[in-house]
Amino acid sequence: MGIGCFSCLNSRKVPKLNPEKERGDQPPSPLSVSSRAPGSSSGTERLGKRTNVKSKRERPGLGAQGDSYTFTYQELATATGNFRPDCFLGEGGFGSVYKGRLERTGQVVAVKKLNTSGLQGNREFLVEVLMLRLLHHPNLVNLIGYCADRDQRLLVYEFMPLGSLEDHLHDLPPDKEPLAWSTRMKIAAGAARGLEYLHDKANPPVIYRDLKSSNILLEEGFHPKLSDFGLAKLGPVGDKSHVSTRVMGTYGYCAPEYAMTGKLTVKSDVYSFGVVLLELITGRKAIDGQLPHGEQNLVKWARPYLNDRRKLVKLADPRLQGCFPMSVFCRALGVASMCIKEEAAARPPIGEVAAALSFLASHKAYDPNKEAKAKGNERGGGRILGNELGEGSGPRLDLEGRPEKGDSPGDTTRVLNKDLQRERAVAEAKIWGENVREKRKQGGQESSDGSNG
Repeated sequence: MGIGCFSCLNSRKVPKLNPEKERGDQPPSPLSVSSRAPGSSSGTERLGKRTNVKSKRERPGLGAQGDSYTFTYQELATATGNFRPDCFLGEGGFGSVYKGRLERTGQVVAVKKLNTSGLQGNREFLVEVLMLRLLHHPNLVNLIGYCADRDQRLLVYEFMPLGSLEDHLHDLPPDKEPLAWSTRMKIAAGAARGLEYLHDKANPPVIYRDLKSSNILLEEGFHPKLSDFGLAKLGPVGDKSHVSTRVMGTYGYCAPEYAMTGKLTVKSDVYSFGVVLLELITGRKAIDGQLPHGEQNLVKWARPYLNDRRKLVKLADPRLQGCFPMSVFCRALGVASMCIKEEAAARPPIGEVAAALSFLASHKAYDPNKEAKAKGNERGGGRILGNELGEGSGPRLDLEGRPEKGDSPGDTTRVLNKDLQRERAVAEAKIWGENVREKRKQGGQESSDGSNG
């Protein structure tokens, strides 16, 4: 297929904030995720209990010893043609990735061969094996197995045929169609659900710490999956509000409070997600050195437009050519605006973000002809023009950046939640009405039968 299938498959290297080993972070063992008091369950056990860990025999890709998680180095060398150049998919921060086919099962896989020269690569290997063995969700990439044969460290993942989100957003060749608006919302909603699982379902919570467009992989149908968990951290538990750690991640996606203080929370991930959502809406990179100085940082460039409702349309990816419903576009910008708030406490929980985006993604694919007919005129062939910006029910901001009453980016999640609740109530009312009519019908039949008797 020839398409990079992993975050590290991209030959374009993105600068890491601190690629070296974290101070005070020892390479963790899968059996020592958190300290364990006598009689209490470990962090690993608590995580496993709430994330429905599958037994080894249920996992694909059996290794030579019958352990579904382990492979020998020779097995993976055979799968990749001895890591030959035509199987090479890309280079990442900690190793190279190759496409292969498992000899025993015939399954096509991605094999990540980690650099063993530094401690950070070994630490990433241990963290990723731990996380992906315990965490299972439709929006997380599947770890099929691993190899720890002598000094070799390799990870084996399911192959993602459509590559990464970055491959479909940036530096597109002239003959490649840009992602449709509905597809972008589908990807955003799926990525948010994966992050919601890490934050709200895992126990203790998992902070992803390296969310970016190159780490969102796509399978057939543009179904998104989060990948590359080498920088993930277990979140704070008990009365702790944050985890203190050396700043790691990718420039342009890192939350400002984490970059300045090293204090990591789940809201740090929410900020990174907001940057990815802006990428989906604008088609721009988080950091683009090819643009003029004032436009290189996506968040800094976008903020003034987010504070002026008349300029919101300037944030739309020009490759979309205006083919999107304006109300959905404005609400998506409202969600992004909340996620990239400077103050971590002002950002919404990822669960609310996921609910809002799932609602937006549920809108039918945009049909410009139908939209124009519904409005009673052509309006540029059904495309959204600049003078239509004030229409719809999206977020509205005045010129000074203050939200208009009852319709601001800060209210968007609450508005969408009300919409969801209203739709559910309507559906429940319909079911209730049908049940009542059915009971009355049955009661009428029984009364008729009794009178005939």
